[in-house]
Amino acid sequence: MENLVGVVSVPVITTIVYIFLAVYKKAVGGKAGIWSALIPLWGLLLGAILGVIAFYTTPNLVPAENVISALLIGMVSGGAATCVNQVGKQLNKATEDKKDDAGTSGDGVSGSGDDK
Repeated sequence: MENLVGVVSVPVITTIVYIFLAVYKKAVGGKAGIWSALIPLWGLLLGAILGVIAFYTTPNLVPAENVISALLIGMVSGGAATCVNQVGKQLNKATEDKKDDAGTSGDGVSGSGDDK
């Protein structure tokens, strides 16, 4: 049971980081360039901070024996938040691409064929 409780901290950190990144993305959404490129870095940094905070405040919930392990667990959790976001985007993109491909006829040419 104790191992199960320890595993809970990873999805909790991932969820907190994901929400933070969603808010950050909305705040800098219109600004391209460096601010959007920093999103994965912010995820790693916030995850690391949350991992260390969780290690010191609730050591039973973090499956780490020292602060370095807690830091790494937090970073992986923060990186997972970015990964979850990207997987969702790519799946959505693939679904849209399939819908676009469904509009073509069987011979790969779109249209009615009355070009004469």
